[in-house]
Amino acid sequence: KIRDFGVKLKLAPVKAVLEGKRVVVVDDSIVRGTTSSKIVRLIKGAGAKEVHMRIASPPIIGSCYYGVDTPSREELISNRFSIEDTRKFIGADSLAFLPLERLRKLLAHEAPTFCDACFSGEYPVPPRELKIKRVGDFVDDGL
Repeated sequence: KIRDFGVKLKLAPVKAVLEGKRVVVVDDSIVRGTTSSKIVRLIKGAGAKEVHMRIASPPIIGSCYYGVDTPSREELISNRFSIEDTRKFIGADSLAFLPLERLRKLLAHEAPTFCDACFSGEYPVPPRELKIKRVGDFVDDGL
């Protein structure tokens, strides 16, 4: 509920601007799909005829074990659903992600050792060998 309220505070669709329009929303990623579905609902609720989502990363299919606090694989929408099923879940008229190969090509010279495990599922060191949990699995012990 707090996240819903935060989305509404950040986004205040103006009906006079959106009514009857075809809207393209660009976002950095879709993790669980809940925020994207709220954004689509808000924009359609303001009268947009269509809402198309474009995501500036590949679908996130794996948790990060190297320092980024991500949900478990089971909570990642792209790990559970196809792109079409994700589109239906968020209520968008179309949905497209940056292809993983294009991301790799873009970063090849700047960051040749870029970890893309959350997008590819290919971990540089398998998590079981690291003997660690996701950052989000650690309990704050007050230290």
